[in-house]
Amino acid sequence: MPEFGALALLPIAVILVVAVATRRTLFALLCGTVAGALILGGWGGFDVWVAYTGTALSNETAQWLLLIVALFGILMMLFEKSGIVTDFARWVERFVTSRRKSTLLTFLLSVVLFVDDYLNVLTTGTSMKQVTDRYRVPRTQLGAIMKMTAAPIAVLVPVSTWALFFSGLFEAQGVTVGGSGFGAYLQSIPFIFFGWTAIVVALLMSIGWLPRFGPLKKDALRAERDGDVFPLGTTDAERRAEGAALLSELRADDPDGSTAQRVAVALETSTEAGRRPQPWSFLLAMAVLVGVTIATDANVVAGTAAALAVTIVLVLVQRRLSVRGVLDAALEGIESMLFVMVLTVLAFMVQEMNITLQLAEFVIQVTEPVLTPALLPAIVFAVCGVYAYATGSFWDLAAVITPVVLPLALALGADPILAGAAVFSGAALGSTTCLYGDGIILASRSIGIKPINLMLAILPYAGIAAGISLVLYLVTGFLAA
Repeated sequence: MPEFGALALLPIAVILVVAVATRRTLFALLCGTVAGALILGGWGGFDVWVAYTGTALSNETAQWLLLIVALFGILMMLFEKSGIVTDFARWVERFVTSRRKSTLLTFLLSVVLFVDDYLNVLTTGTSMKQVTDRYRVPRTQLGAIMKMTAAPIAVLVPVSTWALFFSGLFEAQGVTVGGSGFGAYLQSIPFIFFGWTAIVVALLMSIGWLPRFGPLKKDALRAERDGDVFPLGTTDAERRAEGAALLSELRADDPDGSTAQRVAVALETSTEAGRRPQPWSFLLAMAVLVGVTIATDANVVAGTAAALAVTIVLVLVQRRLSVRGVLDAALEGIESMLFVMVLTVLAFMVQEMNITLQLAEFVIQVTEPVLTPALLPAIVFAVCGVYAYATGSFWDLAAVITPVVLPLALALGADPILAGAAVFSGAALGSTTCLYGDGIILASRSIGIKPINLMLAILPYAGIAAGISLVLYLVTGFLAA
């Protein structure tokens, strides 16, 4: 039995309870890291907490993510200050003439940007929020469609960052088809059930064939009534940062809120009145972002840096901003991402503490006695999904659990490719739903809402996809046994 046993679950429990009770993700993560430090260090918990802060900051993945966040913060601020993204939104409105078309375009854009889930949510959120705002689509629905598509499509398309990583895990454990782990991954794609079901759910959401329920239903009713696309609890400062009208301004002519406003969201814009919108600057920057990312083996940092360089040249040549304006926008962009950066560091601290607390080993040891060849895929999916949701570990989860699950499947006489697909499905489920996972943090920032609001909106729909996936793993497990 791992040294800390069930006590390893305490930091995760603290995070989830505090997050739901206070709706403050940053405070919840801080409490979780304090709980972990006290478990590991006792009275010396403060020194342990400081040590794990250094460990998180020295993590290469954390450094990579912080760099992406900073670069994208600058890029988004340049788009906003120069009016580039507003021009794009106004241009798209010529083709998007209804709420359904705006949400369907969001879904299609997320599918096209399959190469990486970070790239997906940052690009889709930035480009589509002004379009969907005008049709009173709540920001939580925009985020739910994005997140229900981003990781699932990345895990299904064999040329994405997820596919390349998971192919390596197959090969490392000797599970190959045609002599390669990539061949094994190709065979596993039909069995990555959460990927398929989540995309179907996202499509049904985008075309309006799936009812709104839970927090999303309340957000949609308020958006239709008041033109307020933001979740309850959004501050005036957060609205201003998004260039949106304050709630008091939306209701200026309607104090009791009984009459729907005619304008969904009042957006600030530096675009000159009456000037024909030109989308090409935005489209060129996005083409460079995606093209360079793909050309450099899914290096999102290189793609974002290239897009930023192109955008700076464009805004200066087109005289949208001065050199001083570009520098001011860069500083404001970094400042706008400070919350995300701190959140990222705390999330990596939690992950590092979970490794020391041997949480994965504890979960595996508890579930091993009930494993049979028929039940293995369903149990692996459930355990991986819950673990990924609770810890914010997705690729880390797969790297830790795959070396246990694949040999176990072979020993039990179960199909290792089906078992591996269950691991990947669980990782995608966690990435789609985890409150303090990278995907939720970046997606919520790109659409200007809190991670807790986005997570609560997604959970009912992700639960539908996860429930169907669990049944499918039970069926295929018994058929393959």
